[in-house]
Parts: sequence; C-alpha cells; structure tokens
Amino acid sequence: MLGSLYSFAQASSGDSVFTSIGIDWKILIFQGVAFLVLVFVIAKWVMPPLVKAVDDRQKKIEEATEAATQAEKNAKKAEESTQSKLDEARQQAADIVATAKQEANAQLEASEQRAEQKAEAIVTNAREQIEKDVIAAKKALHNETIELVALATEKVVGKTVDKSLDNKTISEALKEVR
Repeated sequence: MLGSLYSFAQASSGDSVFTSIGIDWKILIFQGVAFLVLVFVIAKWVMPPLVKAVDDRQKKIEEATEAATQAEKNAKKAEESTQSKLDEARQQAADIVATAKQEANAQLEASEQRAEQKAEAIVTNAREQIEKDVIAAKKALHNETIELVALATEKVVGKTVDKSLDNKTISEALKEVR
C-alpha cells in the first residue's frame, strides 16, 4: 500500500491529477459531450412519448377509478330502488291479502245470513204446514169421532135418527166431555 501511495504522490507532482488516476481528459470531455447528446436525444424524442404514455395510462386509471366509483353509486341506487320496489310490492301484496280476507269474510257472513234466512223460512214453512196438518187432523178426528159416536149411539139406541139430530146430539155430547 505504501507503494501505491508513493506512485500517486509522484504522479501528482508533475502530471495532472486525471492522469495519475488513469483518466484521459479528452475521453472524459468526449464522454461528457456524448452524455449530453444522449440526454438531449432522450429528452427530445424518447421522454415525450414515454411521458405521454404514462400520462395516458394515468388518465385511463383515473377514468376507470371514476367509472368504478360511478358504477358503485349506480349499483347502490339500483339496490335502494330495488329494495324500495320490493317493499312496495310486499305492502301491496299484504294489502291485497287483507282485502281478500275482508271480502272472503264478507262473503262468508253474507252466505251465513242467507243460509240463516233460508233455514228460518224452512222452519216457518214447516210450522205452518204442521199447523195446517194439525188442523186437518183435528177436523178428520172430529169427523171420525162424530161418525163413531153416531154408530155407537145407533147401536145403543137401536134406531137411526136423522142426520141433523145426530150431529146436534153428538156435538152437545162432545162439548160436555170437553
């Protein structure tokens, strides 16, 4: 190491510093100019399309992000709208069911009233018919009783009396019995 320091010290005394470290200043200047030309060419023709492509890509990403945000908002609105329509449909269905139940109950009550009225009419008709039948049976029984009493009287008395006298006697006898 001491040897290299010694050679460095010798080179720096008479030669330039660049030569002592192994750099040629002409090549260094040429390389500097070439670097500047390269930077100029890159700045002039390579960077603008590259920056434009990056900007376009950034713009597309922002548009996609905005579109995704808008789509999310639209999806939320659609979901809310769908939910409100579902709620409205459920309410309408409940109203329809309630109305149908009310109508069914009203029809059932009307049917029950009609059936009750028919039953009452049937009972009334049956009672009237029974009363008519009872009256007819009483008349028939009365007439048969008169005939039987007339026959019994004829057999007991042994002779026939005229019919008006017969009826008069029988009627009086029945009145006494009652």
